[in-house]
Amino acid sequence: MTALALALAGCGDEAKDERDSAGGDSATTAPATTTTEAEPQAAGCKRVKKPAPKPDGGQEKPPNALDSSKTYRLVVKTNCGEFTIQLDQKQAPKTSASLVSLAEKKFFDGTTFHRIVPDFVIQGGDPTATGSGGPGYSTRDKVPADATYTKGVVAMAKTQSEPPGTAGSQFYVVTGADAGLPPEYAIVGKVVDGEDVVDRIGQLGDQSEQPTQTVVMTTVTVEEG
Repeated sequence: MTALALALAGCGDEAKDERDSAGGDSATTAPATTTTEAEPQAAGCKRVKKPAPKPDGGQEKPPNALDSSKTYRLVVKTNCGEFTIQLDQKQAPKTSASLVSLAEKKFFDGTTFHRIVPDFVIQGGDPTATGSGGPGYSTRDKVPADATYTKGVVAMAKTQSEPPGTAGSQFYVVTGADAGLPPEYAIVGKVVDGEDVVDRIGQLGDQSEQPTQTVVMTTVTVEEG
């Protein structure tokens, strides 16, 4: 599934179109490649090499919903620090269950934030780092008509051709005050800790929306409460 088009644009062919649509895999995103030399180090980030792409697809959709009596958080550890996403399974039950399942299978470990748009969003969750990879299945949750994508909101990318609320594994965190996106992208949660880390990552993008430094999700783990 090509996934994040989010202003990130729908699979879009042009960056400006992506900013109008938010979501799935972006055709303008270049594939990740391994490097032989470490990249320059940004303040607060450890210097790392770009990891090799992981296989696309191959995952199975979780058959069951999460326990509604529990709270689920994803702890995202990166070479720029750690931040925590509290999932909103009431608003996005299918997507929340999918992300927990993928995290427990270590699907996200060793993947990158392949798209970084300063003061807009950071996007990751693509095993191939091309902007078109995913788990091999999709989920769909209803998106409220009054959904807003403000700073710290975590939502799912999709292509422009996919119905509202469609999600694979690619997600984005809003880093601007208000992304100004239409209510088409499943809102899966919010950053509740490590906002400074998200802000740090959010400045590591260039005019082509490519990272200026490799940012790797070393681990994404699940906490239940």
